[in-house]
Amino acid sequence: MRGRLLPLLLRPTRPPLTIGIMVGALCVAAEIFLTNSLEHVSPGSGSSLGVVYMLGVLTVSAVWGMGLGIMVLATSSFAYDYFDLPPLQNLEVPGTWGWVPLPLFFVVGLLISSIAALVRSLTAETNERRRDADLAAELAHLLLRTKDLRSALPIASRRLAQALEMPNLTIERGKVVVDKQHRALPLRDNGGRLGTLVLPADLPEATQRRLYDRMLPSLEALLRAAHDREAIEIALEASRDELRRIAEEQAGLRRIATLVARGTPPAELFNAVACEMGLIMKVDRVAIRRYEPDHTTLVGSWSAQNGPDFALPIGSCWPLDEPSVSSLVLRTGRPARMTDRDRTDGEISAWARSHGIVFSVGCPILVEAYLWGVVVASSLSSGPRFEGAEERMLDFTELVAIAILNAQTRTELAASRARVVAASDETRRRIERDLHDGAQQRLVSLGLELRSAETTVPPQMSRLREQLSQTVQGLMGVMGDLQELSRGLHPPILSKGGLEPALQMLTRRSAVPVELEVRADRRLPEPVEVAIYYIASEALTNVAKHAHASIVHIAFSLDEAAVQLSINDDGIGGADSGRGSGLIGLSDRVETLGGTIKVTSPVGGGTSLLVKIPVQQG
Repeated sequence: MRGRLLPLLLRPTRPPLTIGIMVGALCVAAEIFLTNSLEHVSPGSGSSLGVVYMLGVLTVSAVWGMGLGIMVLATSSFAYDYFDLPPLQNLEVPGTWGWVPLPLFFVVGLLISSIAALVRSLTAETNERRRDADLAAELAHLLLRTKDLRSALPIASRRLAQALEMPNLTIERGKVVVDKQHRALPLRDNGGRLGTLVLPADLPEATQRRLYDRMLPSLEALLRAAHDREAIEIALEASRDELRRIAEEQAGLRRIATLVARGTPPAELFNAVACEMGLIMKVDRVAIRRYEPDHTTLVGSWSAQNGPDFALPIGSCWPLDEPSVSSLVLRTGRPARMTDRDRTDGEISAWARSHGIVFSVGCPILVEAYLWGVVVASSLSSGPRFEGAEERMLDFTELVAIAILNAQTRTELAASRARVVAASDETRRRIERDLHDGAQQRLVSLGLELRSAETTVPPQMSRLREQLSQTVQGLMGVMGDLQELSRGLHPPILSKGGLEPALQMLTRRSAVPVELEVRADRRLPEPVEVAIYYIASEALTNVAKHAHASIVHIAFSLDEAAVQLSINDDGIGGADSGRGSGLIGLSDRVETLGGTIKVTSPVGGGTSLLVKIPVQQG
């Protein structure tokens, strides 16, 4: 019974009145039949059977309201009086107390009818509030889980229109102008407008009350929360974009810093900086220019588009006597911007227009407070993404300045080392010439004079003749030592015959057997030959002093790009280039010439020395 009656009680609208009248008549007929049946089963219980008539009153009042319930109550009262109260089947009022059951029956019926109508009203209101709560939850699910509120509003409008049975209902963002068939209700938040609810103009009063009392506050709260969520989502997305941009910039700066630390050549470094800056700033071109007295020289570039029509030739010159970002930076010493509206006639402006450049920003490159050059980033479009571009470019220009300063320092250091090596070689030559032209010649003269004096000594003074002869021999020994010293300082054979005869002389003088292999078909620049000779000489000296080797292999080869010298022994190994000045001096000499020297000396495995020197010096 409850399962069938409850859905009927919870219906939002009442069934038609005709059906209620029919149901009421059927209930009264069924009650008369039931009471007559009970009277036959239990004679004398007629006055107590009035409760049966209350079932129809309760049912009709609960479904169709109190008005129809009173009509059913009146009909049930007549039926109760006629069929159940003595005298039976008679409508006369009984005497004494026999009339009392009928008024009580009517009063109880009124109470039951009013209670049933109230229960139905409360149940209907509860059901309506539940539906409103379900609708609010569904709207919250739609509006609070979307990233774009504008795309969710049509879906929410359709659901709300379906729930309120208003097909033309819509929710719009902002203010809306409506026609005469519609009305607009503003949805506000602390005085600000969140949106507009567009409704039919002929809205029923009950629906208006429901809308104003229960739907509008919750809808405004949902829109306020959706607006806040959308704002938070936008802020979070912007924050994520900013963090992603910062991470990309830091990664690019780390890569550039690594190149700077490795001493990458400036030309390669400039192109790498231009590429990193172009990718991070999302521009179409980046150019790094060095300031000259009357123009700028392109030293590095990058383009988002490949091909000869887009690539700028390295080394190309651009004027400074016309409006450009480079000239603005040179004049002010600060970052500068330029758009297509700022351009005038000139070579740079014509080039920019022909390639579709509409926006350029430049940042100065300062090397120890000196304006060395400028980095120019250009784009085919402008927009908010270039806000703060100068600050982002500054980090890259600082690394470029450090790289330039490092390159200058390395160049100055290499030049200084070259001067030191050249001065050392010149000092060796001068000492060798002084020994050859001075001390050796003087010793030769003294030896000749002593030989002449020896021939004049009388035969009886044999003792004196013997002493003079010993003195001459001593002078010859000293002269031989000076000759060896002179050849060690700077062997004349190296200048006269070249590297191969000089190496052969070293192998003949070596205390350890040497196998020499030379593959060279031309003379080398003098600094290279001197370096190779002294490296071989120093290596053979070290082998004789420390290696305890039985043989040394020396191989010298020459190709179009570089010379290569390898020296290997089968000694005890363990050589350390950090101990002693011999190998350090050789490293300085080789690095001054742009070459490399590698020493491998495992303990017990001999020592291997490999030298490579470029030959572009010649």
